[in-house]
Amino acid sequence: MLAFALEHHRNPAHAHQDGELGVDHRKVAVWVFLASECFFFGTLIATYLAYNGRSVVGPEPHQILNIPLTTLSTFDLLMSSLLMVLALAAVQRDDRRQARLWLFGTALFGLIFLGFQVYEFTHFVREGLTLQRNLFGSTFFVLTGFHGGHVTVGVIWLLALLILDLRGRLGRVDAVKVEVAGLYWHFVDIVWIAIFTLVYLMP
Repeated sequence: MLAFALEHHRNPAHAHQDGELGVDHRKVAVWVFLASECFFFGTLIATYLAYNGRSVVGPEPHQILNIPLTTLSTFDLLMSSLLMVLALAAVQRDDRRQARLWLFGTALFGLIFLGFQVYEFTHFVREGLTLQRNLFGSTFFVLTGFHGGHVTVGVIWLLALLILDLRGRLGRVDAVKVEVAGLYWHFVDIVWIAIFTLVYLMP
């Protein structure tokens, strides 16, 4: 996926890769990729719900989940989506300074979210909840860890765009590179809203 962030620089002749329907091929590729990711996340969420409450030994979700803390991390991730929108708008009007600011802010908020997740995971392990402890631990760590991996990829992608901007290679004609990164980032946020609702808020 990071190849999209650098594609225009390596292949300037393909700056506008519109297909037969007038849609940039990179956008189509990202939409296809996200559709496949919906399947994977849907399977993981369905597995979690199927085994929810079937653990023979504790701890159970209501005994260990820190909803106030996770609410804060969720708010952080949602705000990062707003910054992503501002970054795209800045690139589209060729405002490199603002684009740089908002791209950095989005990546920073993503890192903060990952920090919350690392803290949560280490706390759970100290409380005795591990991947092997029970069904809740297995399904929870796989689901949220898979999502955390996607956030990590998104942060790296954003930093790659930031580097391009710092080198003067992210102008208005390159806005599609920020747009496809934004599609990915918003998808990650939407998936987290589903996870937060079904895992943390459902009894």
